[in-house]
Parts: sequence; structure tokens; C-alpha cells
Amino acid sequence: MPRLRSALLPLLLLIPSARGQEAIGPDAPMTAEAAEALGAFLDREVERKGIPALSIALVSGDRVVWARGFGEARPGEPATAETAYRVGSVSKLFTDLAAMQLVERGELDLDAPIADALPGLDIPGPFEAPITLRHLMSHRAGIVREPPVGHYFDPSGPTLAETVLSLVRTTRLLELGSKTKYSNAGLGVVGLAVERASGRPFAEVIRSGLLGPLGMASSDFEATPVVESKLADAIMWTYDGRTFPAPDFPLGYAPAGGLMASMPDLGRFLVALLDEGRGPGGPIVGPETLEQMLEPQFDDSGRFGLGFALGDWKGRRRFGHGGAVYGFATELVALPDERLGVAVSASRDCVDLGPIADLALETLLALEDGEPLPEFPRTEPLPDGLSRELRGRYAPEGEDDRVIELVDVDGRLLLMSPRGGELPELRSPAEGDPDTLVVDGPIASHGPTIALEAGGEDDDAKSLIVGETTFRRLPDDSPPPPAPEEWLGLIGEYGWDHNVLYILEREGDLYALVEWFYLYPLAPTDEPDTFAFPDFGLYHDETLAFDRDDSGRASRAVLGGSVVFDRRPIDGEDGSTFRVDPLRPVSEVRPEALAASPPHEGGDLREPDLVDLTALDPSIRLDVRYATDDNFLGTPFYTSARALMQRPAAEAVVRAHQALEPYGLGLLVHDAYRPWYVTKMFYDATPPESRGFVANPRSGSKHNRGCAVDLTLCDRATGEPIRMVAGYDEFSERAGAFYPGGTSRQRWYRALLRDAMEDQGFDVIDNEWWHFDYKDWRSYPLGNQPFEAIDADLDAPQRP
Repeated sequence: MPRLRSALLPLLLLIPSARGQEAIGPDAPMTAEAAEALGAFLDREVERKGIPALSIALVSGDRVVWARGFGEARPGEPATAETAYRVGSVSKLFTDLAAMQLVERGELDLDAPIADALPGLDIPGPFEAPITLRHLMSHRAGIVREPPVGHYFDPSGPTLAETVLSLVRTTRLLELGSKTKYSNAGLGVVGLAVERASGRPFAEVIRSGLLGPLGMASSDFEATPVVESKLADAIMWTYDGRTFPAPDFPLGYAPAGGLMASMPDLGRFLVALLDEGRGPGGPIVGPETLEQMLEPQFDDSGRFGLGFALGDWKGRRRFGHGGAVYGFATELVALPDERLGVAVSASRDCVDLGPIADLALETLLALEDGEPLPEFPRTEPLPDGLSRELRGRYAPEGEDDRVIELVDVDGRLLLMSPRGGELPELRSPAEGDPDTLVVDGPIASHGPTIALEAGGEDDDAKSLIVGETTFRRLPDDSPPPPAPEEWLGLIGEYGWDHNVLYILEREGDLYALVEWFYLYPLAPTDEPDTFAFPDFGLYHDETLAFDRDDSGRASRAVLGGSVVFDRRPIDGEDGSTFRVDPLRPVSEVRPEALAASPPHEGGDLREPDLVDLTALDPSIRLDVRYATDDNFLGTPFYTSARALMQRPAAEAVVRAHQALEPYGLGLLVHDAYRPWYVTKMFYDATPPESRGFVANPRSGSKHNRGCAVDLTLCDRATGEPIRMVAGYDEFSERAGAFYPGGTSRQRWYRALLRDAMEDQGFDVIDNEWWHFDYKDWRSYPLGNQPFEAIDADLDAPQRP
């Protein structure tokens, strides 16, 4: 890129050094005391919410007065003030400013048909008025959120032109100017108009017109060596407790979400905005243009100006923009009349940074006004057992259609509202009323409180008081009705590994869980297998349509008529046994495993006392898959179908089985004690990508200790297994104990099984709903005896 370097050389002489800084400031009005207090709060947030890296910059007047990093940008590398992040939709502000620069020069017309700037871009629909830049920049064009090509889910890397021109395959949804309809696709159009009008690549236009004049040397729309060296690693996460590295593919609509930036650079951007558009390299736009951008468009209630999100905060004017893109979240806000601003970014997907930005602004205001610093909130984990005690369904008296569900995910309590949307986490306040819950988690931080009200004399269940409404616990003594038959072919997973669309049933409605965190009820439309999103959230005024194959099973889901989510193939979803192709033949690994020895263990361990479950209670049924070829490796591993456990664990299983009798249910056992050599066979034959579902023989399995059991529910009379969300030994995310998909009925049975086992001292493991470990497993040695060598107590007392 020699031409670019020579063209930018005069500008680069104006840019401050981009060397990494551990911190900037504190400079007045920021004080050391305030920096320490705010820093301590951010340290807690990073640790509490599992944020790998977070950086923040505070602006007052004409400078960045404090900037610092927290956590680790990469393993072993501390985050600093100069750590860079993908800032998502904050990118849109730079695109809009670049467009306004061209408007100022007469090279673009804000109110001319966009087809004048982009011939051939004709988005069909029932509305004749032409779309303009003004409509697009203020999200009033009434077009889809995502284009058919280059959309948020698309990892194929199409060009900006390919992305934008694919919009001709979509339909206009709303009348121009009538309603805010946020559109990433629309800002892609603005970016292409900027590129075409200037005659240069979009990233180069932004570099020369904004980043250079503003001194933003650590920022770019392309992964330059400088930016890439500073970019934090980021993680994705799911409600059911999984985390994985964030994908880093470029978005097709880079102008809508492709900027990478450090927080001091965004601070410099804010300084210019607070100084009527003047940067260190001169004005980026005139003051009149900036003032126009900060005015609501089309009506006074508009949430957007030309690009900027607008609002009031504590009686003060406020502008800014948020951003969220794979693994990253950003909040950029400013108070123009007070000339204060904050930029904060984190490397955990979709984490809520709004309260952090608010507290930073409150800190600056307090310092400016000579007032005490704000109180920095903190919450604590729920007391042991409270999450399990509270999980269930709640509704106002006589309003069973307004159901709040509290979902226990391994001790964390998530709230599922009647409208859907995000699922915030509930925690305990650090101090105060023990009968109070606080919304505080990665997806919604330091939110409202919920009071717990004790039940009456005949009811020990607590009620929830949300605002002024009391939600009373609903009975949970019978399973929900089956999901409608016509939905069964739709329920499942669609899309990509990096972004799965879940279709599930809840409370008798079909739901979509999209972009990992947004749960929306789907309303049937007049079109077959076509459902409307609700009137809020990411995809309001759009539909989700399904295409079925000849068997009636959906093969794909189409969002907004344009984004195609193919059904994800899941072995075993049809009820068949999940299979993997062995890495090595079982016949080859068997003699090696039999010749090997378990790892040596020290310590004071109990003498094994294995007993047969069916000897303790003959009504317990067995389906020991490893004694047959009906298992994930398709070959027998046991020579007899037995279920042995250490006596205390076996007796606990019997008690769980007996507790299920009032439901007409019992336990169906798939596996219990497993010789160590079989664990080694599993591991040696299983491909590496599936070994998360088998134990490593170096440490052994709790099955080897006789303290783990694989089981499910069955009809006590017939022995028929109850259908769960996933099948036994299914190596997929659906197998997780807290997997959110499936039907209400399936999840109810899964929770009932978990309750029965946990009541007797077992813990479920996160990635296998059927696998339960007994509390005393550490007390027993690894066993390697084959079943034939074990003289289990077959004469143990039987159940009366």
C-alpha cells in the first residue's frame, strides 16, 4: 500500500504516538480518589461477569482525562488504555459523518433518491416515495435489518457492493419516515454511497477524512498491523453456560459495524464532537452540520438524529451510540451541554455496558459540581439453594397468560419475561433485605429489584413482586401439554456454529432464540409456516418462514424474506442412537486398554461396596446400551447388562426412583459402574472433537468409582422412556442439562429428573442431562474390575 502511505504522511505527522499506555491520567476534573473508586468497580465487573478485557476513556472538555484497561487483552497480556476492540454499531457514526462531509461539499444530496447515488439499487415494495440518505441515516427507510448477502451471520466475506445490491431481493416493510426500523443494511447503503461518491475505497475515505484528522492512530475499518497488534481476543457465551472464542470474519456491511478502535481514540472522537466538530487536524464537519445530525429526524419523538442515538439523561441532553458485534460490546455517550463523554468497550459478547457509562458520567458530574462520588453498586451470588428453590413459573392472580419463568442454570437464576427478549440474571444485593433480588448479569447490569414475598400458612412457596404487581407461583405438579403437532417439524436448530437460531416451544407458543440472547414469541400469519416477530426487539415488522421437506420437517428458516438459516444436521434428533466414527477400531483399542492400569491414587479411600440397583429395587428398569451395539461407537463393551453402584449412591438412586412413583414415572438406567479399561477404550476410540463427552483415563471417570449413573425417566407401567430434548449419549449442545431448546414438556421432564436426583445428593453435569454424580464420589477409588469379577450384594434388602 505505498500510495496510501505517501498520501497520509502529512496527516500522520499530526497524530500522537500510538504506543500502548497502561493508563492515561487522572487529570482534572478526574481525581486519584475517583479513579480508584471507579477502577475498583470495574475490576469487580470484569471478574464477576467473566469479561476478559475492558477498557474505558473519560472525556471532559478538550481532552481525555482518564483511560485505563482491565483484565487481559490476550492470555497473559494485560488490557491497557490502548487495547483495541471491535466497536460494532459505533462504526455507523463515522459512516454518517463521512456522508455529511460529502453533503457539505455537494457531492451527495441528503434528500435525493438514493438511486441517484447508487443506480440500480431499487428496493421493491408497496411504497412509491424514494428512499433517501436522510431516511437511511435515521433508520426511517422501513427496510429489513439484514441484507440477503453479507448479513450479520454471513462469514463468506462478500464485498460491500455485493452486500448492498442484494437488497433488490428484499421488500420494503414500512412507509418512509413512519417508524424507527433499525437497519444494518441501511448503513451499508450509506457506506457504498460514500465510496461511490468519493471514488475511493470506503476504509480509505474514513482514514483520510476522519481517523487521520482526529488523531485516531489505533483505529481502522481494516485490520492494519497496528490495530491487529492491539486487538483484544473476545469470547461468545450462551445462556446454558457455554463459552467459545468469537469469530472474527469481516461483516459485508463494514460501514455499519466494521470499525476497530481504542477507547482513547474514541475519546478523541468525542472531544471533536463536543467542540462543534473541530479535531486536531481541523474541522471534520461544520458546526451547523453537526447540530443538524444531533436533531431528531421526522418528528420530535425520534430516537435518532442523523446517525446519533438521542435522548435525555437526568434532565440533560445526551447523544451517542452502542455497539455489539461477535464477542465485543461498546458504549459511547456524551453530554453536549456539559462537554462530558465516556467510551467503554469489552471483549465479551453483548455485555451490558450502559450502567458503567452512566456511573462514569455521574462521577464526572459529581467532580465538576463538587458533590460526593456516586455509589458504585455491587451484588452477590444467591445463597446456596435459593436458585433451585425459586425456579418455576409465576403469574398474577387470574392472569395465566402473563407468566414469568425463573430458570435455574447451575445455581444462576435467569428471568424469562412474558414478552420474551433478553433473559437477565438475578442476584442478591450486597447489603440489605435478604428477600430481594437484583437484575445483574452480563446481559443486563445493575437493573431493577424484585421483592420476594413469603407464602401463606398453607403455602411455603414465595411470590415475586415486580413493580406493583405480585406474581404468584403456579402449580408444577403435572407436565405441560404437548406442543402442537404441526410445530414439531419446526422445532430445532438452524444456522451456523457461530450463531445458532433456536426454534422452541414455550407456554403454548412458538419462540425464536436468535443471536444467542433474544427470545421472541412468534405469531402465526395468514401464510403457511410463516410467523411474525413481535412489535419490539431486533426484528419487529419482519417474519420468519419455514420450508418443509417431504417428511414435514423444516429444512430451513428464512428471516425477513432474505436471510436463510439452513437446518443444522444433528445425529440422533430423530430419536435414533447418536453415532461417531471411531478414531481407531474398538477391537484394536480393547487389548491395549485391558493391559493398561488406572493411574495411582493416594489418600484414605473407602473400601468399595458395589451393589446391584435392581437387587435393591426390582422395579428399576435397565437399558444398558454398552452391553449391546446400540451405543455411540456401535459395539458392545460389557459382557452383561448390570447396573452397580457404591451402596450409599445406590440407595440414593432407589429413593429418587421411589419419589417419582406419584407421577407414574420411574428410572430407566443406562449405565452405572464402568470399569476403568472401558473408559480408556472410549477415549482412545473417540475422535478429538467429541472427547468433551468422554472422560480422560488419566484422571478416570466417576463411573469408574461407582458413584455416577446415566439414567432417564420412564413410564412406570410400560417401561417406555420419556422423550427428552436430546437422546441419551447424544454428543451435541442439545444434550446440555440447561439447553434452552425443545418443548416445554421435554424441559419439564428434564427438570423433574434433575430435582429427583438432586434431592438425593446427586449433581447433574452441565453437558449431559442424563449423567448424575453422587456427592461422595471423591471417597472411592477408581475401579477396573469387569462385572464378572464383582460379587455384588444380590441379597440386599429389597423394597417392601
